[in-house]
Amino acid sequence: MLDGTDETLPALVEGWLGAFARAIDAGDDALLAGLFLADSHWRDLVALTWHVQTFSGAPVIAQAFARHVARERASNLTLDRTRTPPRRVARAGRQAVEAILRFETTTGRASGVLRLVPDEAGRLRAWTLLTKLEELKGFEEQIGDRRPKGESYSRDFQGPNWLDLRRTAAAYTDRDPTVLVVGGGQAGLAIAARLGQLDVDTLIIDREARVGDNWRNRYHALTLHNQVQVNHLPYMPFPPTWPTYIPKDKLAGWLEAYAEAMELNVWGDTEFAGGAYDEATGRWTVRVRRGGEMRTLRPRHVVMATGVSGIPIIPDLPGLADFKGTVLHSGAYGDSTRWRGGHALVIGTGNSGHDIAQDLQSNGVDVVMVQRSPTGVFSIEPSGQLPYALYGEGLPLDDCDLIAAATPLAPLREAHRLMTAHARELDKHLIDGLRRAGFAIDDADLFGWQFKYLERGGGYYFNVGCSDLIIEGKIRVVAYADIDRFVGAGARFRSGALLPADLVVLATGYRGQDALVRQMFGDTIADRVGQVWGFDAAGQELCNMWMRTPQPGLWFLAGSLAQCRVYSKVLALQIKACEAGLISPRRA
Repeated sequence: MLDGTDETLPALVEGWLGAFARAIDAGDDALLAGLFLADSHWRDLVALTWHVQTFSGAPVIAQAFARHVARERASNLTLDRTRTPPRRVARAGRQAVEAILRFETTTGRASGVLRLVPDEAGRLRAWTLLTKLEELKGFEEQIGDRRPKGESYSRDFQGPNWLDLRRTAAAYTDRDPTVLVVGGGQAGLAIAARLGQLDVDTLIIDREARVGDNWRNRYHALTLHNQVQVNHLPYMPFPPTWPTYIPKDKLAGWLEAYAEAMELNVWGDTEFAGGAYDEATGRWTVRVRRGGEMRTLRPRHVVMATGVSGIPIIPDLPGLADFKGTVLHSGAYGDSTRWRGGHALVIGTGNSGHDIAQDLQSNGVDVVMVQRSPTGVFSIEPSGQLPYALYGEGLPLDDCDLIAAATPLAPLREAHRLMTAHARELDKHLIDGLRRAGFAIDDADLFGWQFKYLERGGGYYFNVGCSDLIIEGKIRVVAYADIDRFVGAGARFRSGALLPADLVVLATGYRGQDALVRQMFGDTIADRVGQVWGFDAAGQELCNMWMRTPQPGLWFLAGSLAQCRVYSKVLALQIKACEAGLISPRRA
């Protein structure tokens, strides 16, 4: 049933949509279930359920669709002919017809992605379906033809000008923000920009002095490990002149310019000092320390945008307190030149450990990496970029984002199993060389680096040169199991030999955001919220990310630049819906 020309694909899609509409109108769950494969999935991004959730299995999907379509009065589900036309694609090892849809609900306008595959009888059935809210009726983004005209300052020559109004808005001397965003990195900037276009008063606080310092202050040689076309922020794509891999200082400058261009209210050098939620008023009481002075704010919403990683993990390594040199966590590592001519031990073999070891070695430091567990290693190209192949196909960015979000975790896992197997073939020479050098490769990793990231925020390395230095013997690798304990001059092996060191870098990762919630809000709220990031019990979605949480008014946004771009809109629309009285901030 996938035969035919590209010109016939719209008719195939519209035929399925017509059958779907008839089944919905008839209220026939059995007829509706028959339009889906047995192993099908429907993922909804707050379009019909007002949640971020996935339903799996034809009967489950049919029952859920019938219930939510009726409640939200979904209508006019049709092929969106203004976007990428239906096409044949390979997704997670299956051949499918993929089409972008649009429809309306009582409260909003939405888009979707449908993937059709033939069943055993050759009839086209839905394998995956995404529905995603794009805008709220009456609360559309203030962009394009709806952009502000600036009459408040452009026509009154005696009143305050634009800069005067911006300074007043950012000072918050006469009001509280509706939303307080904690963290001024890509997540915080993205959600604040989205909320700004929905006319939701938003303040970002960050403990760093300047926007971009979270990148600017990291180690000297850092560049992004994925390519520029994947990493745009909302509303402002990077210039086409930019390099494929963005240096950290270039990105830092862009983030600072982005905050200015998007007119975001940002308080730098500001620390979150605690918060409590008042159930009666539906507001937070938040204390912040800005420039040494305490300030109390009472927002209705707090968005945690502090990143996937929170509090540095400092392992209790035997004898480390006896070490006479310098001990740094990777998050505090900056300048390598002061260690030139010395000896360094880097504990940990993820991206940070490798990059820091390479940075030290390039500045004349004798470096030994200490490996605590097997690690997945991928060449930066092509293996590391395989998950982003869609963004190199020339499709509009919005279409790529929609299609990327359309694959639920079950088929996504299969897609990454196939990619990981392919990456191992591509990287065989690299991996064999690392094994010969004594580096332990994670052979048990079937699903690759991205699932490590989704499950625990790290635990892999993209080779940008450090693996080559290991293979060439310029950076040595030893197993942590061979070390007895640290001593004043370095680390002592179980054999009695000494591994000298002036510096120990703990590239040992970070605790998750749930630990940060406990530190910032206390045990009661942390216990109520539960796990943040990592997969939920059903293995379908990330825990508490970009959705209403068990704690009303507390939201989370984190991840890569691409994830922040895509899901900041999902989160912003929910907050706007709460403010407009369309939904409750309390998760049902």
